Amino acid sequence: MARFVGKHFIYTYENGWQYEMYIKNDRTIDYRIHSGIVGGRWVREQSVHIVRLSDDVVKISWDEPTGTAVSVAVNFSERRLHGVIFFPQWIAEAPQKTVCYQNDHLALMQQYRDAGPTYPKLVIDEFASITFLEDCGVNDESVIACAPGDLPAGYASRQQ
Repeated sequence: MARFVGKHFIYTYENGWQYEMYIKNDRTIDYRIHSGIVGGRWVREQSVHIVRLSDDVVKISWDEPTGTAVSVAVNFSERRLHGVIFFPQWIAEAPQKTVCYQNDHLALMQQYRDAGPTYPKLVIDEFASITFLEDCGVNDESVIACAPGDLPAGYASRQQ
């Protein structure tokens, strides 16, 4: 697991949605969503399950307070990723409700989740290319520290 902790990467799904993730430690990630139906959303300290699938492949899965479940398999050597996002119906109907810094609105996200509707799920099952990848070490609070809209122009499109 140690080889994956500290990885910070930006990836773009084949549908054009762009996300950013930092594997903060062996239990949590921080992430930002640059584009897609919930573009502008960002989260810190998301509890996750992380498993090593091979030397260069990790699977990260989590269940959000919104009721969204996510599972992402990342192949770092090929800079390729496959993700499945299970959005509850309430997000499919009103995604803008989640576009915020989630950590400041946990009770509201849970309230929306509990009010539903949760079914049918909107399932996004996509491959993505990793366009940016760096090692930042463990528990670096500066990696994901602001909203996507507060970043310099061109930040998410940088290559490495």
